[in-house]
Amino acid sequence: MREIVVATKNQGKMREIKSLLEDLGFRVTSLADYPDAPNIVEDGKTFAQNAIKKAVTIAFYTKKLVMGEDSGIEIKALNNRPGIFSARYAGENATDRKNNLKLLRELKNVPFKKRQARYRCFIALADTKGFLKVVSGSCLGLIEKRHRGKNGFGYDPLFFIPRYNKTFGELDPAIKAQISHRARALQKAKKVLQEY
Repeated sequence: MREIVVATKNQGKMREIKSLLEDLGFRVTSLADYPDAPNIVEDGKTFAQNAIKKAVTIAFYTKKLVMGEDSGIEIKALNNRPGIFSARYAGENATDRKNNLKLLRELKNVPFKKRQARYRCFIALADTKGFLKVVSGSCLGLIEKRHRGKNGFGYDPLFFIPRYNKTFGELDPAIKAQISHRARALQKAKKVLQEY
């Protein structure tokens, strides 16, 4: 069975990616399976640059097909921050809770209708033979004024989807798996992997 290594240690991301790729017939592993893999500094200026760096670095380390992924949230009222700094918005080793609280503080005086947000995901697929493809997906919503729901991770309890009148934190994971930024990017990545 062919292996694809997902260049992440984030178990939340890994669960989502694994379930969305399970019908392709790849054995899906992560950096948890490669404890000696090099640590990747996410110093790109864009999500795409970070995704490519992860994919290429780990491909050369494992000599396998690798998926690098970088994603985050952009808030219109904050000039698209936190963006590429989403995971470390409240500091280098920030927890989801600390990041969420910082976001709520920064948006304290912003009315709900002006809290437009966009989750974005970029996926890079690379091997050591020169194969490199990048795809992306996004999902639009609003930032809630308080935490709602226990599902998901990251900013999910704050990311409100008007169509469902729920946050990602409240949404059924099966629905999120169809409409999220990561799901949309992974659908495109699946087409690339089928051709690969």
